[in-house]
Amino acid sequence: MVGGISLGLVSLAMFLAGSGEGRLLAPDQERNAHQLIAELRASDPVARTRAACGLRELGDAASEAIDPLVALLDDASPVEPTVCERRWWRGSDNDQTTPGEQAASALVAIGSRAVPAVLAALQRPSWVARRNAAWALGALDDSRAVKPLIDVIRDREPQVREQAAWALGALDDPSAVTALVAALKDENPRVRKQSAWALGAIDDPRAVQPLIQILGDPDEHARQQAAWALGAIDDRAAVQPLVRALGDGSPGVRKQAAWALGAIDDESAVDGLVHALTDQAAGVRSQAAWALGAIGNSRALSGLLTALKDQDASVRRQAAWAIGAIGK
Repeated sequence: MVGGISLGLVSLAMFLAGSGEGRLLAPDQERNAHQLIAELRASDPVARTRAACGLRELGDAASEAIDPLVALLDDASPVEPTVCERRWWRGSDNDQTTPGEQAASALVAIGSRAVPAVLAALQRPSWVARRNAAWALGALDDSRAVKPLIDVIRDREPQVREQAAWALGALDDPSAVTALVAALKDENPRVRKQSAWALGAIDDPRAVQPLIQILGDPDEHARQQAAWALGAIDDRAAVQPLVRALGDGSPGVRKQAAWALGAIDDESAVDGLVHALTDQAAGVRSQAAWALGAIGNSRALSGLLTALKDQDASVRRQAAWAIGAIGK
């Protein structure tokens, strides 16, 4: 089964784990905190990054570091991700991080006391600071950030708009739906893609028709994310548009459309999904078999029995599961 694509969520739990609330610093920890705060101003970006990571480990007990960390949010000096001995919040193992990004994760670990200062950072002249602040506000999951982020989704810089869209989806507040629907028309495809994810995360039926329109977006990643979002919202109005998306030129979109149809669980999708069992991409065929099993209509049995002879083992396994699911 295919899931949604979410900017920044992959490693969020790793950054939040272990941060206690209301902890007091032991004397040696207090000295360490003061030293780390001083190192945030070091000339070496590696030292600044390590200091931010060290403050993150102290969690909300490092609240005196809020202002220095906010000041570091615009620091975009590239640093190897292994500096902090953790996978960082924005990318993969091979991507670089920055002191500003690690400062954002430290502010999240500090918790709600950091929110006012991070909100103020949304007005900073540096777009890097605004982007990092937007991520932190989504990760902090504080409702005070919703309205400011709605304003920021119209920021002049696309990377800030993209991160604001993610944050609004993470906050899961229906009051953001109108702004996110408008962002589906953004000139930048990454903003459109992230807005589609956010609308699926919020799960509001007002987004269904705008997301259906995005199934025709020129960017395949935006189309793929729209298909996921429609499956997440689970509205039958999306069934036939998603069936048509099974013929999309991108196998990623076709695969996501098949998942969405299985998630919506409407029998009118069976014929389209049976046809998708002959798709040229094995991933699409396997996903279509799963969707047919999820729907559970016996009209799919003939196509699934044929799929038991598919050249791809994953398709054969999924078809066997689907036949068993329909039999039950």
